[in-house]
Amino acid sequence: MTSDLAPRPSRSFAFGPFQLLPERQLLMRGKTPVRIGGRALDILTMLVERPGDVVGKRELLSRVWPATIVEEGNLKVNMAALRRALDEGDDGSQYIATVVGRGYRFIAPVQFSGSALLSPDAEVTALRNHNLPTATTRIVGRQDAINAILKELQDARIVSIVGAGGIGKTTIALAVAEHTVGLPRDGVWLIDLSPLKDPTLVPNVIATAIGLAAHSANMLAALSGFLRDREMLLVFDSCEHIIEAVASSVDRILTDASGVKILATSREPLRVKGERVRRLPGLATPAETRELTAKAALAFPAVQLFVDRATDRLESFNFGDADAPIVAEICRKLDGLALAIELAATRVDAFGIAELFEQLDDRFRLLQGHRGGIERHRTLTATIDWSYDLLSDSERAVMRRLATFAGAFSLDSACAVADAQTDRPRVIEDIASLIAKSLLTAEVHDTEVGYRMLDTTRAYALEKLAANDELESARRRHAEHCLELIALAKTDADRLPRAEWLARHGAKTDDIRDAMRWAFTSPAAAALGVRLTVAAIPFGKQVSLVEECRMAVERALDDRFRAHRSTRDDLMLNLTLGATLLHTRGPLLQVKSALTTALGIAEELADTDLQLACLRGLSEYELWTGDSHSAIAVANKIRALETGHETAAGDANAQAGSALSWLGALAASRHQLENIVRKPVSQNLRTDAARFEFDQRLTAQGALATVLWLQGLPDQAAAVADRQLKEAEASNYAVSLCYALLHGSLIIAMYVRDYDAAWGYLDSGLEHATKHGLSIWRNMGMCTRGRMNLYTDRPFDLAAYRDALAEVLNGGFRMRYPNYLTNYGEALARQGDLAGGLAAIDEAMEISQSRGQVVGMPEMLRIKGNVIRFQDPAGLDKATECYRKSIELARRDGALSWELRSAISLVKLSRERGRDDEAEDILASAYNRFQEGFSTGDLRRARALLDTRRTLSGAEQPDHSAQPNGSRTWFPRDFKAVMPTRIGGQMTPNASRAASRPTVPIAG
Repeated sequence: MTSDLAPRPSRSFAFGPFQLLPERQLLMRGKTPVRIGGRALDILTMLVERPGDVVGKRELLSRVWPATIVEEGNLKVNMAALRRALDEGDDGSQYIATVVGRGYRFIAPVQFSGSALLSPDAEVTALRNHNLPTATTRIVGRQDAINAILKELQDARIVSIVGAGGIGKTTIALAVAEHTVGLPRDGVWLIDLSPLKDPTLVPNVIATAIGLAAHSANMLAALSGFLRDREMLLVFDSCEHIIEAVASSVDRILTDASGVKILATSREPLRVKGERVRRLPGLATPAETRELTAKAALAFPAVQLFVDRATDRLESFNFGDADAPIVAEICRKLDGLALAIELAATRVDAFGIAELFEQLDDRFRLLQGHRGGIERHRTLTATIDWSYDLLSDSERAVMRRLATFAGAFSLDSACAVADAQTDRPRVIEDIASLIAKSLLTAEVHDTEVGYRMLDTTRAYALEKLAANDELESARRRHAEHCLELIALAKTDADRLPRAEWLARHGAKTDDIRDAMRWAFTSPAAAALGVRLTVAAIPFGKQVSLVEECRMAVERALDDRFRAHRSTRDDLMLNLTLGATLLHTRGPLLQVKSALTTALGIAEELADTDLQLACLRGLSEYELWTGDSHSAIAVANKIRALETGHETAAGDANAQAGSALSWLGALAASRHQLENIVRKPVSQNLRTDAARFEFDQRLTAQGALATVLWLQGLPDQAAAVADRQLKEAEASNYAVSLCYALLHGSLIIAMYVRDYDAAWGYLDSGLEHATKHGLSIWRNMGMCTRGRMNLYTDRPFDLAAYRDALAEVLNGGFRMRYPNYLTNYGEALARQGDLAGGLAAIDEAMEISQSRGQVVGMPEMLRIKGNVIRFQDPAGLDKATECYRKSIELARRDGALSWELRSAISLVKLSRERGRDDEAEDILASAYNRFQEGFSTGDLRRARALLDTRRTLSGAEQPDHSAQPNGSRTWFPRDFKAVMPTRIGGQMTPNASRAASRPTVPIAG
């Protein structure tokens, strides 16, 4: 059998320092992978397969984009990206020649091999560890700056590239970032801030860029927690318009995340601690232009850039000595601004060098008199203005309308917003012209080509859009097109893996956000704003901006927009508000209010699906608040609606089963929960709002695992918790995974006293809650950490625990609050405050009894008995009473595991006081009713006590070396991975265990 790790054969094409392996979709320069888009790689493959031959444009299009109608502009953009990847021109080398009017030809020598071997561990992983676009133009004259910044980043945590608009800051930052791809362990990530209008959303934009799925009211805290142990380079591009908010976020990240470095571009420094500022001057130009030769002029980067772009525009352009003084003077007048030089150079085909100079000279003469010359930003604006005036009417219209896009956009999107329904070819031609004239830029993202307008150009075009009285109509077309983008993203969400979906649709967040902001501030567009908000609900979940989605929903629910909302809009908005609040802030009263409102509307509309969604949320709310009776009442309503509703069947079982377990009705609870757990896993979502719900099957498994353990079935409990964790990992929903880690696997690990595994689950759960900004879950995890500290004799921070306990209570989460309060009382007593500790435990029991949530009462009584036993030697009778009462309640509820625990404590106390045969018999009776789990902590302790009794009684001790599970490790002891190793393994409890289980005779 051939190993999957063996080297794989591949065709190999070698030319210059490069090696192309088409079957691996890989281009290598020496031993280093070259970053290149998939389409560009296909073009290169086709050319090197036929070196020296002219490959026609139509032939390339049909092979690289099979069964797809694409514009020739896509070919040009990818060809430009390919040439840049091959570094054509940097050392005089050339690989691809353009044959005007026909196509392209590969002109370098090619060596072909049909049996090249490439080891599968070749360094290709770095190719996907970033979100950088592939540039389509060569960088001219900035290598020294790039090298200097790379050197500074070796020592500094933050470097800011500062300079005027259009000077080339973004180009240099992206080049630096590209050089570092593969170096930071967790990647290089571009955060494009140019589209952002609301400074409070800076943390959200960062989170989206790095792929952080955060469901938090405090996104910056979630972001800092996620980055704390990571190594990344974050590239903040275009900070100047929201600089204070960016500086605040950067300062927090640098403080909390020591492995993160930051590269920023701005027109002014961020002024944060440790910032190194690299001020970027204009490209160098000749000081003296008279009698300047072409060779001498080309020593200056500004002239190099002009000639490079002029040649791109006009292949016949020949830079001679006669042109050198004029080009040098043009570059000098343009202050070495890269964008201004590019704009001018693209017009050589229309004017020639001399007339081009005259055109620009006339334009600049109007701006003289400001500080004795032209300020750089006025220079750039004047150049853009000049370029705009030279456009045709249709080109100007397209340029103005495309300024409504906040970020990158596709050709289809451009045509939609440019209002090209009747003349799409004309618009496509205009877009190609704008790219050629550097008024639009094209960038390659793997297989897709995107278009973008630079900040300065976009600001200018928006001014022109308003001046032409087109702003409202263009904005409306843009917002309506965003509805189409959302619909497409929704369709793709059901068929694409999340990572692929994010790569394709995640960048649309800026445009959707921008469209909603405009709609709610435009008097005539509020209805469109509501439509956008409702449509974007599943999009917000998919990009993991649940808190931002909540804010958008609250805005749409404002009374100002009541007239623009339909009844169904009110339903969806209230349902989403309740669900997002519940999952990020806990069971607040506002959650119940929103869900109740939504339910009333769903009932009016007779929409069973949405009634069920509202009821599930309300049932979850009641459970979280600790009101099991109300949760059961809601579950009964769910059951009444489920009749004939196949997709919802069993949801009532999940809600009722969980509620019954807290009421101590374990047998009834188990019956309900097993009904839903046995259902096959469904991949279908009933409604958009259901994306914000708990998975009923997953939550039922967590409750069932606890019930099984309480009933004395730890093997089965572990197996169910294991399945729950696997399904939660596969769900890609942060709340479900938190639930499985903290209320499933962790709880069972603690119950069986495998604290090594429990610490692993707890750490993973806390990291996950922090990463996703789930503050209520993090607070619950911190309370559980306190409990673990008690059980493992680690230091217990009373103040920190008290704060976490208060947060849980203030968040309305009372379901587990009595448990946490009991542990707090135990800790108080251990630290010397016996009265305070007992009072806290009594309060916890009173809360549980008042709400009927009595399932934990036996354990609370046992802990109270332990506190008295260890802290109050005079109160041993009270301790005995607590243990006996605990056993009585455990037997009433069928909680065999609670009974065993309290029996162990009772026997230990009775032996300290001189032995009690009745206590010994209680322990033996409880132990003999177990049929599995003999390697778990409590059963081992019980076994040891019973064996000691035999020894003390002089009875012969049986050999238990062959006892089932006797040497089995229930939870992994070598927890290393981020996600914990499974619990339970392949354990399958069955009757045979009872046959081989040792029994203990009961005395008397």
